Amino acid sequence: MNWFIKGIKKGIKTEKFPQQSPEDVSIWSTKIVKNQGGTVECPTKSIEEEKWNPSRCIFCGRCYPQYSPSNDIGIFEIKQNNKLFKRSFYLYPIDIGTCGGCNFELKLLTSPQYDMSRFGIFFTNTPRHADALLVMGVITERMKEVLERAYDAMPNPKLVIALGTCAISGGLIGNNPEIKPDVIIYGCPPNPYTILKALIKAKGE
Repeated sequence: MNWFIKGIKKGIKTEKFPQQSPEDVSIWSTKIVKNQGGTVECPTKSIEEEKWNPSRCIFCGRCYPQYSPSNDIGIFEIKQNNKLFKRSFYLYPIDIGTCGGCNFELKLLTSPQYDMSRFGIFFTNTPRHADALLVMGVITERMKEVLERAYDAMPNPKLVIALGTCAISGGLIGNNPEIKPDVIIYGCPPNPYTILKALIKAKGE
């Protein structure tokens, strides 16, 4: 509710991001950089041989002070985008086994603070009308078929977006998912700025 209270006090409803730098970023959801040498006991082995692997990082902060967040929100990877989605980009989110963190951050994009609709980005409640399948959570046996059926129901062209560490690598408790995402958004969970910036890039802007 911080955005709501801030909006009332300042009379501002929607941020000027990405034209201006983001405000109040959750620091432990940004790029991790090395500060000093020393042993790091990373529970997901996202830091090995002094290299940070964002696909496995759960951003727990146990690597501090050897490593610390940099406030860089650009922790995503675009393997494929499509300019056909430049005018409108419809997402079908599918939860295949999350803790709820990614869902919460994704939902914030519809709030007045972020307002993803100003960029022509919308949610749809059916994969038949979707341009991109947005996958969150740890894959399970029972959800494999659901995920495949959702993907098959989408019209071409289509994109697959992996949101969060669980969907990318299985995170702390899961296995590597059998999906080949076109867009990878790192974080546990990713912050709304990172998600929004990645989606804008994915639609070819």
